[in-house]
Amino acid sequence: MAKKQKQEEAPKGSPAWMATFSDLMNLLLCFFVLLFSMSSIDANKFEAILASLTGNFSVFKSGSSMVGEDIYVASGATQMVEIAQYFETKEDSGGKDGMKELDDVNDYEAQMKEEQEEKTEAMYEEIAEKSEKEQLDNQIDVVADTENNCVKITIGGAVLFNSGQAELKKEALPIMSRVSDILKSYKNHIIKIEGHTDNVQPVSTSRYKTNMSLSMARAESVFYYLHDVKNFDAAYLEPSGKGEFSPIADNNTAEGRARNRRVEFRIYTEAAGE
Repeated sequence: MAKKQKQEEAPKGSPAWMATFSDLMNLLLCFFVLLFSMSSIDANKFEAILASLTGNFSVFKSGSSMVGEDIYVASGATQMVEIAQYFETKEDSGGKDGMKELDDVNDYEAQMKEEQEEKTEAMYEEIAEKSEKEQLDNQIDVVADTENNCVKITIGGAVLFNSGQAELKKEALPIMSRVSDILKSYKNHIIKIEGHTDNVQPVSTSRYKTNMSLSMARAESVFYYLHDVKNFDAAYLEPSGKGEFSPIADNNTAEGRARNRRVEFRIYTEAAGE
């Protein structure tokens, strides 16, 4: 009977080819690191590519969905071809297309700002005309605030309140009534009511211990007049007190302090919900 040959044991350690393969991988890694170290990124091209991807592929938009209706998923692999073509186009054009898109965004923002300013100016002209009809042009100041998209109506504090008090004077009610008639045209706009004082602190016997509390109480008195008497919707009225911290004149003079004691109405250009 033939003897069964003894199976040879495999040599210990890794196969010889693995050392050669490892050396090859290390050389390739060093090669690509060297290429990367010598490469440079064109910032203008990168910005242009980023802008175009944002506008055309919805890749970097915050909150965008990659499931369902997203164009990237719907178009499948063809998007990858379009991206490759886009890179080639950008290299040929020097990124001009992407910069044009950025310019378009800036032009759009400038146009929107211009339209807002035009709306504010139009509202200012309307309110100024109405104040003349109500014979208030010598008792109130009307100013267009194009920076904040609102029109300001200012009434002197001495016209509305006695010194250190927050209750509307009886002789101020006709003026308040005519002002409210103007504001009625903008009842669906946010109207902020701001109380302001000079920097002279209330006397110790006063009901209001600080100018801030006094200015807030005066703004609230005007708020309740508009809401309770003139039936304005409270949701559109925002009373606030500014105390002596937003002066419009020098508090070192009697005339300046008189100008700083005031109530301001800020009527915002856009109607609520637009």
